[in-house]
Amino acid sequence: MDQYEVEIISPQNKDKIFPEIVELVKYERKANIHGACVKLLTDNQNFKEEWEDNFKFMNEDIRPHCKIFAVYDGGKLQVMYEPTSKTCIIKNCDYYGWIKSIALAAISDFFEEYHSVHRRYSVHGSAVDYSGHCITIIGPPGTGKSTLTYGLLQEDDFNYISDDWFFIRLFKNDVVVFSSEKNSYIRDDIANVWKNFSKELNEVKLDSHGRGIADVKTLFRERVRESSVIKTVVLLERDINNPPFRLVNPEEALSFMVEKDFCNPHQLIRNKRKFKLRKRFFQELFSKSEVYILNTIEKPAESLQRIAKLAKR
Repeated sequence: MDQYEVEIISPQNKDKIFPEIVELVKYERKANIHGACVKLLTDNQNFKEEWEDNFKFMNEDIRPHCKIFAVYDGGKLQVMYEPTSKTCIIKNCDYYGWIKSIALAAISDFFEEYHSVHRRYSVHGSAVDYSGHCITIIGPPGTGKSTLTYGLLQEDDFNYISDDWFFIRLFKNDVVVFSSEKNSYIRDDIANVWKNFSKELNEVKLDSHGRGIADVKTLFRERVRESSVIKTVVLLERDINNPPFRLVNPEEALSFMVEKDFCNPHQLIRNKRKFKLRKRFFQELFSKSEVYILNTIEKPAESLQRIAKLAKR
C-alpha cells in the first residue's frame, strides 16, 4: 500500500475548510493515549468502533490535546495537518490503520513540544517484557517487526507491552517504556506463521484490509504490561549483503536510524528542528541500551531464536 502524503496547513486554511468538515461528522470519541486526550471526529461507524476497541477511554470533560477528523466527501485521499492546534484532517481514507497511526503521530508531535522533565518520546516499534526488562524491536515496514513480536509472545515468560508504537521516558540511569494502545490492531496472517494464535485470531472481526482489533488480555492470557525498563534494542533490516546478526555501538545504531528515516513513516512534520530532536533522543536511548541489528533474511523461527536468547541472558 502506498504511503499517504501530509500537507501542512495554516490555522487560517484550517478555518476555511472547517465548516464543511464539521458538517460531515456523525461520531465523536475521545481516547486516553498515554495520559493525553485525542479526539476522533468521523462519519465512519467502523472507525468509531475500532477506535473504541483500540484505545483507552478518556472522560468527556477533558479537553483534547489533538483532534483527528476522518471523513468522506467523495474526493481523493488527503491528509492535512495544522500543527498549532494539533489538528489532522483526513479525507476519503478507508484504512483504520492509518487513522490510528496518524493519531499516534499527532500526539507524538505534542509530546515532542512538551518542555518538561516529564517529556515523553515516541518510537514506531514493538516492546515485549521479560522478567521486568524490556526488549524493543524497531525496523522499517516489511522487515518482520510484528511477526517476531508475536513469535516471542508464544512463550509464557514474555509479556505484551506494544506491537506498533510506544512511548519512552529517559531517566538518569534507566529508560522506561510505556504502552500506547489498549489493544492490538493485528494482521490475520500472523496465524499463518505462528499457529498458536489461530483460535483467538479466528474470533477477531476483520476489516477490508484483513486486520482487526484483538483483545490482548485474551490473546496473551493476561500477560500484558503497561510499562517496563528497556534493556535491549533490536534494529531490523533485510539485506542479503549483511550478516544475520551483530552487536553495534551507539554511533552505528544512530546512523542506521537516520538512514531509515527513524523507521517511522508516520512523522507528520519533517524539518531540521524535528530531525535534531529525534536524532538527539535516539542518541541518548542507544547510549543507555545494548543495541543489535538483526537481518531478517533467515526463516522467522531462526530470527526469533536470536532475539529470545538476548532476552533470556
